[in-house]
Amino acid sequence: MKEKNSFKMEFPSKSVNEAFARSAAACFTAQLDPTLDELGDIKTAVSEAVTNCIVHAYPDSLGKICLKARIFPDNTVEIKIKDWGRGIDDVAKAREPMYTTGGDERSGMGFTIMESFTDTLKVVSKPGKGTLVTMRRKIAVKE
Repeated sequence: MKEKNSFKMEFPSKSVNEAFARSAAACFTAQLDPTLDELGDIKTAVSEAVTNCIVHAYPDSLGKICLKARIFPDNTVEIKIKDWGRGIDDVAKAREPMYTTGGDERSGMGFTIMESFTDTLKVVSKPGKGTLVTMRRKIAVKE
């Protein structure tokens, strides 16, 4: 299916950019006239994905994060968040609730939260090469 609209942005893995990415994704999604709950879900999922990049992909260095978003004719928004950091050794294990490599201060709920606020979540990662998270959410059509 061909997209109706799209955008791409790249930014450094600084924690201040998490709010920027979340806001950009929400502003882009706003053209679909989402409810506040739908918009909140998108913002939360993006926040979790970007935070994962900052905390896990680049724990000791500054790296690059790319956010791409597309809107399709069926009112689905697709958001891809990519990093070129450490990667994930075992994606299935990383997606388990409460599993974290980020230390005691991390909850290990990032992927679980992303999954609960989107319709689909796909995670592809290669150790030493980075991770790509793809999230899709259909926005209800208002009558």
